[in-house]
Amino acid sequence: MSTEDADTLEHENASQDVIAVDENDEPQGLVNRLDAHTGDGIRHRAFTALIFDGEGNILLAQRAPNKRLWDTHWDGTVASHPVEGQTQKEATRERLEEELGITPDQYSDLRLTDRFEYKRYYENAGLEHEVCAVLQLTLDDTSLDPDEEEVAGLMWVPYERLHEHPEWYRQLRLCPWFEIAMRRDVNR
Repeated sequence: MSTEDADTLEHENASQDVIAVDENDEPQGLVNRLDAHTGDGIRHRAFTALIFDGEGNILLAQRAPNKRLWDTHWDGTVASHPVEGQTQKEATRERLEEELGITPDQYSDLRLTDRFEYKRYYENAGLEHEVCAVLQLTLDDTSLDPDEEEVAGLMWVPYERLHEHPEWYRQLRLCPWFEIAMRRDVNR
């Protein structure tokens, strides 16, 4: 067995599936999550959630160093993949609680604001080829309890300033899906 085969068998993503989709986000069946993120990739459904406070700040979360792709990059705020039978909102609520300890009683305005397709390679480790839904919400209660296995750091940033001048924040190494979502955001 090659080292690559051994890595594939040992990686936790090898035991999970994602929803393959066409360019219109129509389901095309389930595919192995690791297969979807290696080689030429397989287009699949994903989401990113942008979390705000009541003062116009966005919560950026630094991805944990153990992440296979875009480790230690800054995301705004959680990103993942819904599982079969799960809506984007249900998946977002689940990841908010798992990654940051944010419960539904801390917000009331979770909404889908955009959807886009992108494909980006990350070093020699793999790629993302996703139809990504963008969800946004405003926290009424900004209490957080981050899971260190998922999140290495947190930072509140003035969203308007970041949106208008992303070059001022380039040292943060932003995740590509977050940069795309922010560039396309006309709601702020």
